[in-house]
Amino acid sequence: MPAEESELTIARFINAPPALVWKAWSTREHLAKWWIPAPIECKVIKLDLHPGGAFETRMREGGGEFQPHVDGCFLEIIPEAKLVFTTVLTEGWKPVEPWLALTAIITFEAEGSGTRYSARVLHKNPADSRKHEEMGFHDGWGTTIDQLAVFAERLK
Repeated sequence: MPAEESELTIARFINAPPALVWKAWSTREHLAKWWIPAPIECKVIKLDLHPGGAFETRMREGGGEFQPHVDGCFLEIIPEAKLVFTTVLTEGWKPVEPWLALTAIITFEAEGSGTRYSARVLHKNPADSRKHEEMGFHDGWGTTIDQLAVFAERLK
């Protein structure tokens, strides 16, 4: 099976240096402001940026109760350059069976005075990749990257 059949990718230029884009990603209060497409609210429960560390967020619409969003584990952290997390493990490498198994490889590459922000999302199989795409991967992840760009550019 070709890898591209089970992967989704998206990239954008952000007019802020990698240090500021990283700050927007690596600070709980900042992440909560852009991680989920508005008007959905985000609550960051855990953001333990080290291999084996927890990555847990919740979301809510219209003032209702916060519902699960991401409950995963960080696999690799290179400050201002790369961040990798998965939903098939939780804090401390504990295996789980999530509603959508994925591994996201996020890179922050200096480009001129800004950052080329890229996300490569790996799925178990082509069917899961199609399911994620049909759920609105490009619109959803694209919107959050746009929100990240606005937020990071304001940090200047």
